[in-house]
Amino acid sequence: MANTTVGEALDLIGGELQDLISTVRAADQVPAERALDLLADADRVFVHGAGRSGLALRMTAMRLMHLGLDVHVVGEVTTPAIRQGDLLLVASGSGTTGGIVQAARTAADVGARVLAVSTTDQSPLSEVADTTLVLPAATKTDRSGTASAQYAGGLFEQGVALLGDALFHALWQRSGHSADDLWPRHANLE
Repeated sequence: MANTTVGEALDLIGGELQDLISTVRAADQVPAERALDLLADADRVFVHGAGRSGLALRMTAMRLMHLGLDVHVVGEVTTPAIRQGDLLLVASGSGTTGGIVQAARTAADVGARVLAVSTTDQSPLSEVADTTLVLPAATKTDRSGTASAQYAGGLFEQGVALLGDALFHALWQRSGHSADDLWPRHANLE
C-alpha cells in the first residue's frame, strides 16, 4: 500500500461526497419531498440505526429536536412505544440489517410510518418502508472499491449525516423560525 497523506485522504473523501451529492440531487426528488412531509406530519419521530449509521442518525435526531419535533432514539431507556401517527427513521446500507428491518416491521404493524435511508430501494427494509431515500454508496461488506475507496461503508455513513442535515435544513426553512427561535432547545447541561 502506498503512503497516503491526510490531505490526500480528505481530497478522496471530499470527492466521493461531492459525487454522492450530485447523484442524489439528480435523482427523482419525490422521495425527498415525501421524507420532509413524513417528518413534518409525524406526532413523534424515532430514529434507529446500527453502528456508525446509528451514530449519524443520532445527529439528525438532535437537529430535529432543535426544530421542536418530539424525537426519540431507539434503544435509550426513556424511549416510549411507537404508535400510529409516529415515524420511524431508519438507516441500513444493505437494507437487510435484521434488527433494523424488524423494528421497521414492528412500526408498520402498529400503524407508524417508516422512512428508510439505504443504498438500495430493493431490499426487505424498502419493502416495509413508506419511503426510501437512496444513497448510492458502498455497503459495509463491499470491499471491491468500486462504489467507494473508503472502508466499510464510510461513504454511506457520511451520506446519512449529510442527508440528515439537509432534511433538517429544509424543514427549518419551511418553518420560518430563526436560529434564535431554535436556540432555547440547545443543550444547556454541557
